[in-house]
Amino acid sequence: MTDLLKKSAAAALLIALGDYVLLKLGNPLGPFLFALGLLGVCYLGANLFTGKCGFLFEDKLDPLDLIIILLANLLAGWLFGLFFSLLDPEVASAAAGKVASWDFSFTFFGKSLLCGVVMYVAVKMYKAGTPLGILFGIPLFIFCGFQHCIANVITLGVARAFSWTLLLAILGNFLGAIGASYLICSKPPKK
Repeated sequence: MTDLLKKSAAAALLIALGDYVLLKLGNPLGPFLFALGLLGVCYLGANLFTGKCGFLFEDKLDPLDLIIILLANLLAGWLFGLFFSLLDPEVASAAAGKVASWDFSFTFFGKSLLCGVVMYVAVKMYKAGTPLGILFGIPLFIFCGFQHCIANVITLGVARAFSWTLLLAILGNFLGAIGASYLICSKPPKK
């Protein structure tokens, strides 16, 4: 359990560093540097909810472990975001503006679903031996405005805020990743 929590907090830290760079630099450089977060998660074996949830059935993950990973990512991510807000008022202002643009809508949910798909494909490609899914997938989801629940909770921490859109992002990321897993990895029924 301790290892699960440590690796989940480590994943939140890596994504928090990516989110901080994105808030600090913006486009076009920020989305590319954000990819370091997921590269770190994958190469170091950290536990990121959005990197694991699509593999729930494929890798036969324990659903309770996935819930613990999610809760640890959320708590650690918000706290890392809060820490960053104390370091840099400019980043806190950028985060507050970003949070103000989120709305509890079908569009936000759809962008969360698509982020789940991108995350699944990026990690699946990494597991197949190439980081290209991460290097192209992370900027893709950021440039498209897709919603990543762990990055969003970090942004909420930086903004010292809460938004119910976080629930949409969690559900959308999960369903998008599971759906992508089903479409990509399903095997035809035996005759």
